[in-house]
Amino acid sequence: MRRRKIKQRSEPKGAPKWMVTYSDMITLILVFFILLFTMSQIDAEKFKEVAVALRSSNIFDSMPAIMEEQTIINDEAQDVTKNNQNNQENQNTTDNIVTESRETNNNATVREEQDTLDELLAEVDAYLNENNLNNVISATRTDEGVVLVLQENVLFDSGEAEVLDPAKPFLDKVSTLLSNISNQVRVEGHTDNRPISNYRYPSNWELSGARASSVIRYILETNVFDQSRFIATGFGDTRPVVPNDTAENWSKNRRVEIVILEEN
Repeated sequence: MRRRKIKQRSEPKGAPKWMVTYSDMITLILVFFILLFTMSQIDAEKFKEVAVALRSSNIFDSMPAIMEEQTIINDEAQDVTKNNQNNQENQNTTDNIVTESRETNNNATVREEQDTLDELLAEVDAYLNENNLNNVISATRTDEGVVLVLQENVLFDSGEAEVLDPAKPFLDKVSTLLSNISNQVRVEGHTDNRPISNYRYPSNWELSGARASSVIRYILETNVFDQSRFIATGFGDTRPVVPNDTAENWSKNRRVEIVILEEN
């Protein structure tokens, strides 16, 4: 038997198919660059003609000038600045007026307080003169108020804190004086620097505090007072009025001070 001859397939003639796509892409790229090149070219003559036309034309006459706008803006900025300056000056003037008013009010308040203290001191002095208490009670004025000073020998035995019977009439009159005013009262106990130590008063601190408390307790018992008006304080020997170097000075330092405080 004869063998059949197998026909070989012939390859297609011409360029491969992918070359079509490639050539299209190259063509598009070439066209693109041609357009770019064309757009980048400027006709010098036409440019000159346009420039001359713009220079000789009144096209910008109807449009607002930039300098005018800037001038308006500058004027507005100056107006705002002037307004701010005027407001600041007005504020400064107002602040000065308020400050002066406060200073005036403070000065007036200080003067009123001083006048009140002077009146209170005059009232206390008159009361002491009328009741013959100047020999046992002295009245002075401080920044806090009026201070009544009672010596220890009038109120207590040495080293004791119980009010003596002869001192009670004086404290009754002090109580009457305090009932006529509404000021707060601070009672201070003071001692000399000689040490004390016993079962009741281990030191001068306890003794001075107990004496101040005894005076307040007696005053509250003899009249109807608001107890919150009174303050008891013991200073021991920390606030002498004279040096603790003689018997006479020791006696002056042992005292009770009743401070009639200035009303707030």
